[in-house]
Amino acid sequence: MVNIETLTDPAKIIAIAQTMLVWLDKNVLVIGTVLQALVVIIAFFLAWAMSNRISQVLQVDWQSALYRRFGAPVAHVLAPLSLPIAWLVLQWFSVLAARHSQWPHHLIEIAVSLLAAWIVIRLATSLIRNRNWSKFITIAAWVVAALNITALLDPTTEILASMAIQFGALRISILDVLHAGVAIAVLLWLAGMLTGYLERWLASTPNVSPSARVLFGKLFRVAVYTVAVIVGLESVGIDLSTFAVFSGAVGLGVGFGLQKVISNLVSGVILLMDRSVKPGDVIAVGETYGEIKTLGGRYVSVITRDGAEHLIPNEELISQRVENWSYSDRLIRQRLPIGVSYNSDIHRAIELAIAAALSIDRVLANPGPVCQLAGFGDNSVDLELRIWVNDPQNGLGNVRSAVLLKVWDLFRENHIEFPFPQRDVNIKGPVPVRIVNPHDELTGKV
Repeated sequence: MVNIETLTDPAKIIAIAQTMLVWLDKNVLVIGTVLQALVVIIAFFLAWAMSNRISQVLQVDWQSALYRRFGAPVAHVLAPLSLPIAWLVLQWFSVLAARHSQWPHHLIEIAVSLLAAWIVIRLATSLIRNRNWSKFITIAAWVVAALNITALLDPTTEILASMAIQFGALRISILDVLHAGVAIAVLLWLAGMLTGYLERWLASTPNVSPSARVLFGKLFRVAVYTVAVIVGLESVGIDLSTFAVFSGAVGLGVGFGLQKVISNLVSGVILLMDRSVKPGDVIAVGETYGEIKTLGGRYVSVITRDGAEHLIPNEELISQRVENWSYSDRLIRQRLPIGVSYNSDIHRAIELAIAAALSIDRVLANPGPVCQLAGFGDNSVDLELRIWVNDPQNGLGNVRSAVLLKVWDLFRENHIEFPFPQRDVNIKGPVPVRIVNPHDELTGKV
């Protein structure tokens, strides 16, 4: 134990320095260590000379759609790592050569561990957007590198392998759990990238309907993730057949507890298969009217004209009556009641109403607007203007308002009167009339 007296005693300081010099002379200042340091330095300069050429090759824009879709993103990530990757490859060959020749190579292995940790950390920060996961991978890479440098990696793995739980013939150790976690995480990440590429490809394919894109994307995502988990567990030697009875019991319990969730999932698949609704459709469910934004596994996202996003469970779209305003096409007819005075020219009013509708850009000319005489009301002649639009997702109240406002302007310019409630009062028989002077009322003479 080093104390203050040791640090202030010159004789003891000299003894400690001599001990350190002896250790350095025996372990560091030896021909094997010097040669290993030279190998590391030479490998660095060779990698530095090769890195520029490797980076240029990776940055070449190859005229291939397949390369631009899959190879270009990988090359873009690997290009900045040309130097450490080339250095790591050269050091790895150096370790193999030293082992084959039975030369000392501990220092080269340290360089390999540090370079591997550096590359893993750079890849994690470049490819993984989640900061928590990137930090976790960074810490894990440095821990493994430190254990490997201090020759504690093998003893640590043996200790983790000895800490296990026995389930009949199945033995699961902490090391197996760690291996399975790493394998599943990597496979799930690759599965996410693969499904992302597939969904983007489906989105760029014009012959695939929106509902089919969502259906194929969801099915492929579930299948790929399931295969990734199974392969990850099998890769570490975990026999999944031992979980058959246990998974059956858990599945029964989950089935009773998650009936609504499962019902919504099945309803979502049905909606995607029968294509009764799809993204972009304008629907009305109960009091909710809006455009479908996304079809999820559990719910349908509907955005109203107010900007509110309603998450409607898939089961409701199966069990309830749904108005799909754009199921077979997007043509929507709107009825606008208009009343005019009995003193107005009805034929001229009909012509002006049609002209007002045609002056609005969103009103279609084919099929064109029609104005018909609907009936004779108590106070007005009732007309009905019928117009067609093909963009209900942009709202219907605004186009009705625009048409009616134009009708108002044209009617006022052409002297077409709008009616208002009127009542005729008929008095039968004599009515006594009494004339009273207001002055007499004030003086009380009446």
